[in-house]
Amino acid sequence: MIFELFPSLLDANSISFRAVMAATTAMVLTLLLGSPTIAWLRRHRVGENTSKTDSAELARLAEASGKNATTTMGGSFLIVSLVLSVLVWCDLGNLQVVLGLVLVAGLAAVGFVDDYLKLAVEGSQGLSAKAKLGGQTIAVLFVVGAFAYYAHDSGRYSLLAVYPPFFKDLVVPLGDSLLGTLAFIFFGWLVIAGTSNATNITDGMDGLLAGCVVLSGTALSVFCYVTGRLDWTLYLNLPYIPEAAEMTVVGAALVGSCLGFLWFNAHPADVFMGDSGSLPIGGLMAWMAVVAKQELVLPVLGFVFFAELGSSALQRAWFRFSGGKRLFTMAPIHHGLQTKGGIFRPGARPWHEVKIVTRAWIVAAICAMASLALMKVR
Repeated sequence: MIFELFPSLLDANSISFRAVMAATTAMVLTLLLGSPTIAWLRRHRVGENTSKTDSAELARLAEASGKNATTTMGGSFLIVSLVLSVLVWCDLGNLQVVLGLVLVAGLAAVGFVDDYLKLAVEGSQGLSAKAKLGGQTIAVLFVVGAFAYYAHDSGRYSLLAVYPPFFKDLVVPLGDSLLGTLAFIFFGWLVIAGTSNATNITDGMDGLLAGCVVLSGTALSVFCYVTGRLDWTLYLNLPYIPEAAEMTVVGAALVGSCLGFLWFNAHPADVFMGDSGSLPIGGLMAWMAVVAKQELVLPVLGFVFFAELGSSALQRAWFRFSGGKRLFTMAPIHHGLQTKGGIFRPGARPWHEVKIVTRAWIVAAICAMASLALMKVR
């Protein structure tokens, strides 16, 4: 029945068929690699050090729930599964796909070093904030710079334009001049590095990040598919980017690998993702938004991630500005709900971790649907 409704699924070269296969392959690989990788990490005592936190209350909760014995760096087999699936099912002649793989590799390397230092060096908190941002910046600027060079070399300056939502014919062309191109590179760095850090901060509870990425990644895959089809872009008044369609397969592989990882990361988690996974998957989602020209929709689509990032940033800024006062009970938001029962003032009963994660998934689903609705609004 499904093949009668969607005959393109029978075509082995179609985007839809390869997207389904990429998601399935990534999920199966993650499930197959998960158990032996977790066993190896346990044998080598690669576990989360819950004492490395500024909150004694969080440390107590983590130890009481057994998180100090949970292995970390699970993002390693997630990223391996993702990359292998992309290599098998994607057209590697597509520049956007290749640059996406380069970005994932670069951010995964930064995350791996950060995780390794935390585990291998006594008393280490991992890379400093400046060093981590510096590593991310190198990877992001290389990818965005190569993309900008390609746009100029091919004369496709529209690839460097920005398309605000809600406005039917408003386009901000940035590729027509050197200054505009530099502005696009900075904008791309801000979007990708910001999203990468947002997912990194969100990775703080069992299943929280992986579940939200499944929902947000699915919506981004739809955006890439629609942007790569001339008929749909004409109907919806969206920019037509033919190469974006191939990123649908990459997005499907991302969703599949996160689904497989969620099998091991669901509460109570057998493994944590760590920076080696949280940094690259955030960067990849942002890259999909850049390719599909949906950068300004990303805050709606990934509201949970940016709410977590924003709460942490505002907390630090207010703490410095006010001379030691706190804007939120605790940041990021999920820890405020877990320990205080609220984010602006304590007093309510603290939320259980499972309730926080489930409600975050609900919010992520609503925001993913809302972002897709914006296509019709435009």
